[in-house]
Amino acid sequence: MKHLDYLLRPATLDDLDAMEKFSRAATFGIRTLKPDRARLAARVERSIKAFAGSEAPNGDEIYHFVLEDLQAGRVVGTSGIVARAASNGRFYCYRNEFLAHASEELGITNREHTLRLCEDLSGHTLLSSFYIEPEYGDTLAPQLLSRGRLLFIRNYPHLFAERIGAENPGLCDEEGNSPVWDALGHRFFKMPFPEAEHRTGGRSKSFIAELMPRMPVYVSLLTKDAQWAMGQLHPDAELPFGILVAEGFDVDSYVDIFDGGPIAEARVAMLRSVVSAHNVRLRAEADVSAEACLVANMEREGFRATIAHGEFLDDILQIRPPAFERLALAEGALACAVRVDDVFP
Repeated sequence: MKHLDYLLRPATLDDLDAMEKFSRAATFGIRTLKPDRARLAARVERSIKAFAGSEAPNGDEIYHFVLEDLQAGRVVGTSGIVARAASNGRFYCYRNEFLAHASEELGITNREHTLRLCEDLSGHTLLSSFYIEPEYGDTLAPQLLSRGRLLFIRNYPHLFAERIGAENPGLCDEEGNSPVWDALGHRFFKMPFPEAEHRTGGRSKSFIAELMPRMPVYVSLLTKDAQWAMGQLHPDAELPFGILVAEGFDVDSYVDIFDGGPIAEARVAMLRSVVSAHNVRLRAEADVSAEACLVANMEREGFRATIAHGEFLDDILQIRPPAFERLALAEGALACAVRVDDVFP
């Protein structure tokens, strides 16, 4: 697993078998892709259309990527971008707030954690659908799978919002039971968490606002299990969540209205990969330093990103010849690149 022969590219219909496998392998808490081949195919077709750019962007686009291990000859991961959260409606989540209650007569001051239903993230770009096969967790593959899509956003800023978010699954058991949902959401939706999650995909349905309380919810009034689970991360999401934290996302301001998982949020222009990226001309050099670089071409429909051994010389990046083939570029082509050491914490 120590090689760098990884390629991030747009998903095609030929990748459906792999995507269906990923959707079935993922735990309930990180299942952003439903194990339904027809729905997966529709998602990929939407993505192909978005990458092609045949129509003017309207915010409803989905860009879906897959990660190939070229040495193994198979797809090993997937990730996505939603151009605008709830582009045709409102995206709901809870904002963490703290209220101070004080009695001068009694000499008592309390600071209470509350949740306020909000639409702050409506219109944000969203990172979605991250999954990578577990055996690749300690390689550079997940870094490419997550950060490579940020380079695509960086190269095509007019397609995306200035602010970006990422939902992260909260605690739930293997059957999908969530302490936060049981203590809060179930009281208003009157249905199990898995059913609510399925029926309200996208968080844009108006009945969320119609059923959920608009006044602040005092966390201290919830069950002990729900209080403990609020803002906690599902263990299977630690890898992608850690990458977001290292990128500079704020992970303390918002939580999911269903399972209480932390929602990451940031300005795109402040993300580590975006700040550290440089436009470079590529030069082939077989004997370069062992510095690892994240490199992406500047194309839209033919987007490619990979990890390569490289050496920066001002606005020139020398990389080993096999990387040119992975990027589908010729020597002298324009690309954007980031030193891996610049984006790792």
